[in-house]
Amino acid sequence: MGCLVPFLVNMVTLMVVAGFFPGFELDGPGAAFTAALLLSIINMLIRPLLVILTLPITVVTLGFFVFIINAALLMLTSELMGDLFEISSFGMALLAAVLIALLNVLINNFIVEPLRRERS
Repeated sequence: MGCLVPFLVNMVTLMVVAGFFPGFELDGPGAAFTAALLLSIINMLIRPLLVILTLPITVVTLGFFVFIINAALLMLTSELMGDLFEISSFGMALLAAVLIALLNVLINNFIVEPLRRERS
């Protein structure tokens, strides 16, 4: 259950961003599922290494460089998925990374956490 909730939140946020921006396109719910799965795997395997390697830059930029890392990982996911998931530019990926992070915080604070507190 611990990995399922973040995966589902990622899937929802990807679909929301794709619904609002023409430069960020997913080819349906199946593509959103695959993109969320692939992005979760990439975030588990590659993201920690990138965060450690770029720690000095991240500290100097007060943490904002993490958005650059997230945008690059979104672009990598898009490249691996081909026509099912397309991002028009790195700027669009950066905007999507910021929005996905914001949506993740909102969903976790206002939906997931209250449901967890209710269950216990």
